[in-house]
Amino acid sequence: MSVWLPGAPCTPRGCVEPTARAAAVPLAVLRLATVGLLLLAGIALLPLGPRIPAEPVRRWCRWMVRAAGVRVRIAGAAAPTGGLLLVANHISWLDVPLLAAVRPARMLAKSEIRRWPVAGALAARGGVLFIDRDRLRALPETVAAVAGVLRGGAAVAAFPEGSTWCGRAQGHFRRAVFQAALDAGVPVQPVRIRYRCAGGAPATAPAFVGDDTLLASLWRVASARGVVAEVEVRAPLPPGCHRDRRTLARAAQPEADTGRQDGHLR
Repeated sequence: MSVWLPGAPCTPRGCVEPTARAAAVPLAVLRLATVGLLLLAGIALLPLGPRIPAEPVRRWCRWMVRAAGVRVRIAGAAAPTGGLLLVANHISWLDVPLLAAVRPARMLAKSEIRRWPVAGALAARGGVLFIDRDRLRALPETVAAVAGVLRGGAAVAAFPEGSTWCGRAQGHFRRAVFQAALDAGVPVQPVRIRYRCAGGAPATAPAFVGDDTLLASLWRVASARGVVAEVEVRAPLPPGCHRDRRTLARAAQPEADTGRQDGHLR
């Protein structure tokens, strides 16, 4: 088990419930086509990088999620400028554009993504900070790199659980990334992400867990109806209010939606 990427017990077969109402195939295809067009537009603008204002980026991220058939509700806001560590629970690939809709940020990602065809190059050009999850000796170097980005006034987004969960269960926030915020003297902005059905119950269709494939997850999301992404931006934790990374991680940790948290990840 890695300090960066602990395992989660959630699997598609064990956690993802069949959708009660599925969209017709033509609608699902239309949704995926729209997502593809928005993605191509984002790729075309990628060379402009930091010259793109934050508000258009936030809108584009919301459109990406909405194009997949998921409504978005965001409560609260993050500071628009200055170094900031955004941390959130992790359920789906949708979490990435949802966090960027709160505030565009440099994302932490596993180093394996760098080797993915096309996506790896795009992630690198987009400013992703890669983590070598198999080399614990590289951890101080990674923390120092994140702290340097934060000191420079940028936002960094991370999912400290280190793995995706189904949304009805969750893991504990790992502490390492919080050391970067302490070292840089910047606030931590906790964000709680939930996916709901039309009736308010937790929606598992967006969950991207276990051995799920991205293609299967994309189709499941595009085929679902009535899914709502709820993003709760909580009050920031200012620098100096917590003495160490352990207490800072605990303060940023959201409560579980239902049931108790798995107790073996500490």
